[in-house]
Amino acid sequence: MKPHRMRITHELATAYGMLDKMHVLRPKRATPEAMTAFHTDEYVQFLHSVTPETADKLTGQKTRFLVGDDNPAFEGVFEFCSISAGGSIGAAERIASGAADIAINWAGGLHHAKKREAAGFCYINDIVLGILELLRTYPRVLYIDIDCHHGDGVEEAFYTTDRVMTCSFHKFGEFFPGTGTQEDTGTGKGKGYSVNVPLKDGIQDESFKSVFDPVISKILEVFQPSAVVLQCGADSLAGDKLGCLNLTMQGHAHCVQFLRKSNIPLILLGGGGYTVKNVARAWTYETACAIGIENEIDLNMPWSQYFEWFGPTYRLEVPENNMEDMNVKEGTLDHVRTTALAQLQQLASRCAPSVQMQDVPRTSLGGHLGFKRDKREHRDELDERLAQHTRYLYDLQESESESEDTESSDSDASSVSFVNNWRRAPHRANSLPRILSGRHSSNPPGHISASERRRMSIVTGKYFDIPIHESGYNHYEYGAAPTKSSKRIFFQSGLDIYNDDNDFEGIINARTSVSNGFGNGIHDLHGLMERGGRSLNENLEDGDDEVEGEEYEDDAAMSDS
Repeated sequence: MKPHRMRITHELATAYGMLDKMHVLRPKRATPEAMTAFHTDEYVQFLHSVTPETADKLTGQKTRFLVGDDNPAFEGVFEFCSISAGGSIGAAERIASGAADIAINWAGGLHHAKKREAAGFCYINDIVLGILELLRTYPRVLYIDIDCHHGDGVEEAFYTTDRVMTCSFHKFGEFFPGTGTQEDTGTGKGKGYSVNVPLKDGIQDESFKSVFDPVISKILEVFQPSAVVLQCGADSLAGDKLGCLNLTMQGHAHCVQFLRKSNIPLILLGGGGYTVKNVARAWTYETACAIGIENEIDLNMPWSQYFEWFGPTYRLEVPENNMEDMNVKEGTLDHVRTTALAQLQQLASRCAPSVQMQDVPRTSLGGHLGFKRDKREHRDELDERLAQHTRYLYDLQESESESEDTESSDSDASSVSFVNNWRRAPHRANSLPRILSGRHSSNPPGHISASERRRMSIVTGKYFDIPIHESGYNHYEYGAAPTKSSKRIFFQSGLDIYNDDNDFEGIINARTSVSNGFGNGIHDLHGLMERGGRSLNENLEDGDDEVEGEEYEDDAAMSDS
């Protein structure tokens, strides 16, 4: 999953002269606020602050945020996430504006990331963020996943809505992430709009086409998508280190060719793929398919910086191996195809889902009227003091309002754009309701539901248990999970609530002990203001024993502090 895969793909596409036939973009990196269109505030804040040295402490010994060993906190993890997510959101903006018919971001496609948790090498779900951007303009979006692993993160995000249909072709059966049966079809308004096509080992090109073509054709007929997002995970290619399917490069690229012929706005994203030279080959060829020159390029590779990587053949090809196709041998493929088509036929009696649309402004009101200040413009000392004072007052009101809401809730119980990713305009989808990610309850027999906090490793394929604290979400660093009525908190005190042993009881005891001096513990800015921004320990050292009895005489004193 190293970014080196995209660099080699970019160099190979350059050697073939493809970049001259596309608009090559360098989008801005996604901001933390843009990421919170899907992910929780505390999870984004965690990724922004975590380092390899603090990972064990902030993750509670790998029991939250970065569960298990599949998602290490490497140096620059947030930078990587911002580039990947920025590319996918930038691609969606390009499609939504009508500037391109096809947009490509091979650094995207990280489909396992959950709302508040990383999984399967994926930290930020750029696909969900990109689809949310498309939903600002289009009433219906189709997501197709041909990665070897089930696209569980995207399916979860849109499991209860009919505006996004998810269709995943994946290996199933004691294989990461252990989800994706044909019984998982959605719930509520989203009933029937999650399509899963579970496959067995060794599926070959013809077998794959025999199920891909009819299922996708039926989806296009029934759902009538306004835009399509295709996740081209390359670990479904033959010979992949973690995959177990047997597709050739042409069989994999057939999906791109099929959707290109439909003339629907299309976004191509990367994903898995762990035999790097085959990943670069496939994505380069699929870039050619997006442009429409796949029959014109020479399969004998031109010289490039990474030419030696592609020996001994030095050809743009990924041949199949001698794996046996278990889908044909056991006769399961016909049943899988029939079941998927029957699910879609039930939707055919309904009209394609729609929603009332209205024009979405491309810029903020302040920016349109010319009131947007240049961030580089210098602010004098008075501006800084007034801004600080405003933040204190605003955050105090937010804290009080949130505590009231929490108490009440407790009582109630043919243009192609190619994204060069080694950077998207930050844009929050405020006009859309946040689509909540909730794990569905339909699980295959013998599998553990998510409520039991059991996870599978993408590397080893083995299950491991995650302890759940008796106080629910209190083991998360930034407090309990927000309720529907609670307001979002972007500010926090600098209180370190962890003890040396990093045990949960110590965390709760620490919160209890500091509540005497900090009011509600973590987010009590009223007490923080009374102490002039100093911690409780600093006040005690200065001989300020009765900090709660002090009052400011006027607003100037507060501003000075």
